[in-house]
Formats: sequence, structure tokens, C-alpha cells
Amino acid sequence: MTAPDTNVTKQARRHRPALYGIAVALLAAVAAFFLIPTVPEGDVAVEPATTVTDDD
Repeated sequence: MTAPDTNVTKQARRHRPALYGIAVALLAAVAAFFLIPTVPEGDVAVEPATTVTDDD
């Protein structure tokens, strides 16, 4: 059974801070994903591949 006297406007107003908090958390997660590097860049030395030739 549902409550007989529900005030949807009042419920929406009471849930607004929680919804804002969820939105801020999602934005922070997206910002962290793009701003925090996961792969180190910079002084990574890559050796060139050597090829073996058969000179007969």
C-alpha cells in the first residue's frame, strides 16, 4: 500500500541535496579519470628492434 497523503513536491525538495551530492561525486570521478595519469610518461627508454640478416 502507498501512503495516502504523499506530497511529491515536498519529497522532490527533500531529495535535491542528495541528488546534487551524487552529481558532484560523478563529476569528481570523471575529472579524476582525465586529470590523474595512469601511464607514466617521460623518461621511458625504448630500445629499437634489431633485425637479423643472413648474409651468405
